[in-house]
Amino acid sequence: MRPHLNPDERRARRQRAMRRSMFVLPSSITMASVFCGFSSVVMSINAAGSSPDRYFLWAAGLLVLAGVFDGLDGRVARATNTATEFGVQLDSLADVISFGMAPAILAYRYGFFQLGIQDPRLRAVGWAACFVFTACGALRLARFNVQVRSTDPRYFMGLPIPAGAACVASVIIWHPAPPLTSSHAYAFAAELFLVGMLMVSTLRFPSFKKRANSPRAAMMTSLGIVFLLAVMTMFPQGFFGAFFTAYVLLALALNLAWKIGWSGVEQPRDGINDPDTSH
Repeated sequence: MRPHLNPDERRARRQRAMRRSMFVLPSSITMASVFCGFSSVVMSINAAGSSPDRYFLWAAGLLVLAGVFDGLDGRVARATNTATEFGVQLDSLADVISFGMAPAILAYRYGFFQLGIQDPRLRAVGWAACFVFTACGALRLARFNVQVRSTDPRYFMGLPIPAGAACVASVIIWHPAPPLTSSHAYAFAAELFLVGMLMVSTLRFPSFKKRANSPRAAMMTSLGIVFLLAVMTMFPQGFFGAFFTAYVLLALALNLAWKIGWSGVEQPRDGINDPDTSH
């Protein structure tokens, strides 16, 4: 028999239950990212027969959706004050699956599997490129976990692993049909090697994760998001490739400008304690 509770006790019980459910929410969003990464792998495996394009497109789109969930979980945890060390570790493990292993399997199945039947060397190069991509992503996450509170939160050190996965997905969204020539497949392998090296580099990439600190900045941020959504709606296939190419080129230009002494944008200031857990 349940004990009789007065109104104050019932209210306190409901508040405790709500608080516990709030702790579950960020982890649930993280698991949604894992689900998208796993489903992307399934779609990559299913890409067989006479029309693999549709499966490759789904696999790439699921990686983009996984990135959306990955961007939400940390923000929800901070907004509800439910950030925990468990959530941080779960997020890192999820990123290895959704942005390390899943895009590597998609890249191998898309770029190297079919052509590799006739060209064993291409298959070996593709295997190596996909492994390097996965390994660099894991190293990138490990380095982030030990440096998260000692680097400037305005910048990532190395290309973030979700952005690396998006670089792979954007190629497939732009051209879902697998490469027809070995030269195109080797170029795709070169991209995988390059993205892997960028992830473990010490180059700084803008994070865009800090909230705007003024109404004007918040309005400009909102307008920018609306503009990007409009462009994505008008050019869905080419948007992601253009966006992430511009992001990488902007970061490279910024690092080069700092190297030659340009001070138009303040350089990173390390040693800053910041609890953000975005990767």
